This record gives sequence, C-alpha cells and structure tokens, in this order.
Amino acid sequence: MTYDLFSALVVFALVGTMTPGPNNLMLLASGANFGLKRSLPHMLGIILGFPAMIFCVGLGVLQLLDRWPLLHDLMLAGSVIYMLWLAWKIANAAPPGEAPDHARPLTFLQSAGFQWINPKAWTMALGAITLYAASRDLAALLWVVGIYVAAGVLSTTTWTTLGGQMRRLLRAPGHLRLFNRAMALLLLASLVPALLSA
Repeated sequence: MTYDLFSALVVFALVGTMTPGPNNLMLLASGANFGLKRSLPHMLGIILGFPAMIFCVGLGVLQLLDRWPLLHDLMLAGSVIYMLWLAWKIANAAPPGEAPDHARPLTFLQSAGFQWINPKAWTMALGAITLYAASRDLAALLWVVGIYVAAGVLSTTTWTTLGGQMRRLLRAPGHLRLFNRAMALLLLASLVPALLSA
C-alpha cells in the first residue's frame, strides 16, 4: 500500500467512523444516559465487531471480484455515488435530538451484531474494500481492518464522551453544523487518491 493510498484510507476511515450515523447516535445516547464506563461493552462491540465484519465481507468480495472483474467497477461506482450522497446528507444534517431513555446500554454481542444490519456499516465496509484493498490480497485487507480498529477506538470514545456533554452540544447547534460540513468535505477529499489509482 502506497503512502498516498494509506493516508486516504486513514482519512476515509476517520470520516466514516466519526460522522453521525446509527452507531454514533446510539453511543451519544449511551454516553448521555450511562456514562463512559458503563458504555464500554457497547463501544467494544463496535470497535471489534465492525472490523470483523469488514474482514468477512472482504474475503467474500475478494473472491467475487476475482471471478467477475466488472463487479469491481460497479462497486466502485456505487461506492462513489453513495459517498457523494452521504457527504451531502452529512453537510446538511441537523443536530441530534434528545437521547431516548434506556434501562441499560447495549451489550458487546448486541453491539457487534448490530453491525450486520447497519446500512452505513455495510456501505463503509464495501467502500473500504473496493477503494483501498485494490490489490485484493490479504495484506491489504488486514491494513483496512487495522485502520478501522484504530478509528473505532477514537470514534467510539469521542462520541460516548460527547454524550456526557450532550446538553452543552445542543445549546450550540452551529458548532455541530460546522463539524458536519467539515466531515463532508473530508469525505469527498478522501475519494480522490482512490479514484486516481483505480
């Protein structure tokens, strides 16, 4: 993996994991309701569950791409279209609403299992494999998985901690809008090296 592709993967993973989505909104609510310590199983389910999903998807996708090379181009086009749409949605996202009341945070297994039904997780996994495991070998797949573990630690910690500060964040919705617009621009910028190397 070249330095440019590695750098783009890091940005892609950080933008994908840090921007609002089902996981992050649930972590925000969990942090607000239960705090960081009680939310650790929920966080670990995402940190380990999503990269495990990427690994499984990558193994299957790699075999399909070897069998049908045109599928790679179709997946690349689909990933780019989705990321453009996602960037638009992120840039125009409204501040999150109040967290619903829960009796307890998600467990490790509930959180890890949720990755398999989370549309954003599926799209990020397919996009990451399609765009950044271009060599279609195990080493490239492990780079993607490793970067997502690291990004997961950062994003889950950040969103759960922000949950504890939810009231303060809701008083300043302009800051969240600015953050969302910056994330959308970074998401678009992260696609450039992958498209140039395709």
